[in-house]
Amino acid sequence: MSQHASLKKSSNVGTKRSVLKRFERVKLLQKRGEWVQGRTPIGLPKVTPEA
Repeated sequence: MSQHASLKKSSNVGTKRSVLKRFERVKLLQKRGEWVQGRTPIGLPKVTPEA
C-alpha cells in the first residue's frame, strides 16, 4: 500500500521559516537588546527572522 501524497515529507524541509514561535521571538529580541526585563511575552511586536 502506498503512502498518500499529503503525508510524505516535503522537499523544502530545510528552508527558513518566516514565522517564529514566541520563545524564538523573545530570544531574538534579547539578542538585539530590545527586550525589557519583566515584560510579559504576550502581545510581542512582529520580528523578522535573521537570514
